[in-house]
Amino acid sequence: MPETKFSLIKPTLDTPFHIDFEWWKTHDNNWRVFLLNCLCPEHQKLFEMQSADVMIDWVDPETAEVKLVDGLQSTLMSHCVKEPGFVTANTAMVDAIFRVFLSNGNEPLSAQQLSEKIGKSANTILQTIAGGQVYRGIRAIHQ
Repeated sequence: MPETKFSLIKPTLDTPFHIDFEWWKTHDNNWRVFLLNCLCPEHQKLFEMQSADVMIDWVDPETAEVKLVDGLQSTLMSHCVKEPGFVTANTAMVDAIFRVFLSNGNEPLSAQQLSEKIGKSANTILQTIAGGQVYRGIRAIHQ
């Protein structure tokens, strides 16, 4: 997959962000370990015994299109995010942001919207996720 070009447009409080899983997979060899640690205890046990790259059929609820998706990512986003305590007041900010994206199906959110969900300053969130370092594949969506 070709590298997404860097944008010179500086993100604002209203710029939408999301987890760019493809970017994350190509830039961080530990991405799967991090996702495994986000699973609920039941699914951590299940995935401990499975191959690292289990692919499953997923049906898009809007279009009914069947797609092959990463089983770990799908399980995490369809089940584990709904477990109590998935995001708490004590969750580190970057982890909380990441978990919010997982729990909302990775729908784009601005720093302002993230602020409302995790109770941290929108400016602090923007400075963190729009800086030079990309955390957990969280990147701006430039239109």
